Amino acid sequence: MTTAVPDAFRALILSQQDGTVQASLRDDLPTSELPEGDVLVAVEASSLNYKDGLAVLGRPGVVRSYPMVPGIDLAGTVLESSDERHQQGERVLVTGWGMGERHWGGYAELARVPADWLIRIPERFSARDAMAVGTAGLTAMLCVMALEERGLTPGAGEVVVTGAAGGVGSVAVALLAARGYTVVASTGRAQEQDYLRRLGAHTVIGREELLARRPLERERWAGAVDSVGGDVLAGVLASLRYGASATACGLARSSELPTSVLPFILRGASLLGIDSVMCPAEKRQEAWHRLAGELPGVLLQEGVTEQPLSEVPRLAREILEGRVRGRTVILPRA
Repeated sequence: MTTAVPDAFRALILSQQDGTVQASLRDDLPTSELPEGDVLVAVEASSLNYKDGLAVLGRPGVVRSYPMVPGIDLAGTVLESSDERHQQGERVLVTGWGMGERHWGGYAELARVPADWLIRIPERFSARDAMAVGTAGLTAMLCVMALEERGLTPGAGEVVVTGAAGGVGSVAVALLAARGYTVVASTGRAQEQDYLRRLGAHTVIGREELLARRPLERERWAGAVDSVGGDVLAGVLASLRYGASATACGLARSSELPTSVLPFILRGASLLGIDSVMCPAEKRQEAWHRLAGELPGVLLQEGVTEQPLSEVPRLAREILEGRVRGRTVILPRA
């Protein structure tokens, strides 16, 4: 059965005039204005990420051209496809690949994307669930995979997760705890202690406890997942155990890294960069397969809120201010 493609659709669109970026909600954006791509997707859900906040508020270095439909994630159903790998009615998701930066993204009822970007939604997940995971969950799983590839095992000792109440942090806490790790959750929001313990954190500490006073501190961490950067990451590196690794995947606190070479040359520590945007398709497939099998169900309920497109500008401010807990699913059709 063929589904009719609408002539127009609803979307949040960013425009720039005299150096100022404005976000406006359009109900009548012509379908013909969608960018080129092999597959047309009816978007059922998107998500809110730190990068989305930067884009919507016009922070430099994210959106490369205007007008732009933001949203670096989407999940929905194929309406049309010129690629034999994807058929009408197939449930698919897209994260990264420059969507919402260079290519119109998921804050819309429709999206047209290259076929190579699509991943079939795992059977366990609805479109909403897939976006409750989204870029943040994919990034968290890539962090766990990288640490385990470097030899981390559940019996090795404490693993610290910074920015633990945020999107990446929440998923990382839940994933690591489910795999049997002793998770120490670090957060700047003391009111989130109960939430983090429900996700599986063994201990919850304040951000300030990670800050280093010396280039090398007492060895503590068997591994680390960091999404904040800055002096917090520097403190984590100073306290890594001999031969341990930390993953870096965010800059919510700072893009600067005020550290020294001492953790690396005296303790054999490793800093592993994690990028989910241009992650190869094969590794993405592996990560989503593991997410479908390992992600605790509590995360899909406890740490998730749902919001309509109209709330995105407000939410963009809140996520940059560190006031968003867990994951926020954006529903373009709500």
